[in-house]
Amino acid sequence: MYKNRGFTMIELLIVIVILGLLTSLVAPKFFDKLGTAERKVAAAQMSAFETALDTYRLDLGKYPAKLEDLRAGTEARWDGPYLPKDVPLDPWGNSYVYKNPGENGQPYSIMSYAADGKQGGEGADSDIIHK
Repeated sequence: MYKNRGFTMIELLIVIVILGLLTSLVAPKFFDKLGTAERKVAAAQMSAFETALDTYRLDLGKYPAKLEDLRAGTEARWDGPYLPKDVPLDPWGNSYVYKNPGENGQPYSIMSYAADGKQGGEGADSDIIHK
């Protein structure tokens, strides 16, 4: 006769402890990469806005008052939409901040207040500013 053999409780506990230790080593590095990826997504979206804003200015001779004007316009030379979809939120679920005119003599500026949703901050909460 064959006897059914399975894992003992001690063996299962050892495996669970090993998995817990591995997770505690890997998880912090994974979440650091997630924060970096969110910042890169925000920078890529702001680059897309820059292209759309420059095309808008070429068509109309000025920059729009707000980002939503890239999707709908009433002016005679408007040749949009300049964005394929509605203006997205940043990766943290906040609206992008668009200023026209921009800061430091720039024609416009686009920024995300990052994870904390507030101006300023350090580390993962530091603002992402484009142009």
